[in-house]
Amino acid sequence: MQNGLARARAAIQQASRSHTYMPNKEESFVPRGSIYINPFAFHQSHIQMEKRFRVWAYKEGEQPLFHRGPMNDIYSIEGQFIDELESDKSPFAASHPDDAVAYFIPVSIVNIIRYVYRPYTDYSRKSLQNIVKDYIDLISSRYPYWNRSNGADHFFVSCHDWAPEVSAAHPTFYKHFIRVLCNANSSEGFHPVKDVSMPEIYLKRMILRPPQLSQASNNRSILAFFAGGPHGFVRELLFRYWKHKDDDIQVHEYLPQTLNYTQLMGQSKFCLCPSGYEVASPRLVESIYSACVPVIISDHYVLPFSDVLDWRQFSVHIPVEKIPEIKKILQGISMEEYLEKQKRVVQVQRHFLMNRPAKPFDLMHMVMHSVWLRRLNIRLHELQD
Repeated sequence: MQNGLARARAAIQQASRSHTYMPNKEESFVPRGSIYINPFAFHQSHIQMEKRFRVWAYKEGEQPLFHRGPMNDIYSIEGQFIDELESDKSPFAASHPDDAVAYFIPVSIVNIIRYVYRPYTDYSRKSLQNIVKDYIDLISSRYPYWNRSNGADHFFVSCHDWAPEVSAAHPTFYKHFIRVLCNANSSEGFHPVKDVSMPEIYLKRMILRPPQLSQASNNRSILAFFAGGPHGFVRELLFRYWKHKDDDIQVHEYLPQTLNYTQLMGQSKFCLCPSGYEVASPRLVESIYSACVPVIISDHYVLPFSDVLDWRQFSVHIPVEKIPEIKKILQGISMEEYLEKQKRVVQVQRHFLMNRPAKPFDLMHMVMHSVWLRRLNIRLHELQD
């Protein structure tokens, strides 16, 4: 296995230097363009991932706390990942744990909170932490894999706000463990070198994607748009300066029933994506689906797939302290620059689409690629010429 990983590293490094890649099959999509930090290295890395990256999902544990998670609504990506990685259709599934490159802890943080904490009288994270720790103690007593790597080739996936706190009670024990999180807040212990930032996505029942993705257009009449609840100080600040105060910067707390959220996104050049109670929200992905240039208003959000994607090319970042200057900043972006960014938003849409079963370069493959990179211990942006 280690020889295979070494060959993968060498192939990726060669692709970065030579600006070529070595396919192992006919390619239906070739990543190119400025949305990628290093498209050749990324492409070769994805090829190597498909060839070599096999994951063993532990079988221990009983539903609903393990092996089943939410498939719809705001935490749906947790359940979708558990279901995908435990499916016999997953190309990443290892046939035997000895053949695996990484190991998946199939815990549902959402279901622990849903079933263990009801009625919600105690918000201590201790029960959550103990359940996950006990599970890892169990599998590490039965198998050699956790102990031989100190958990460095093990990961779990969760979008719940409490998920980062799983490791808080035993930081040394989880020092090398890969946490795949939506709440990727670098000021709260998220470590981009070993942890993975995952997009938060809102899935309606039985619907994996919008019926139609918006395309680039230069006739959008709204400069910037936001609608959402007053969750957290960033949004409170946004509301203080912009709520119902400007026709160009349309900021709503909740939309009246006469207005359509998705249509307004599709009529806007820029979509404001402020942090809520936590740094991530589904609005980032919704903006991309709507071909609306995301305006990220957060100081500590480690953006998804930032090992691969150059977010500067298709988004705008506005520090929280500059919320009063939103209009000035966005009006300072020329039409030419805006149209280029919007075109790149359309290019990047494929990487944020959910498919079941997963498909190359879609959201699930991008998350798995982020885990793969941490298993390889290669950061693509360090391979730039």
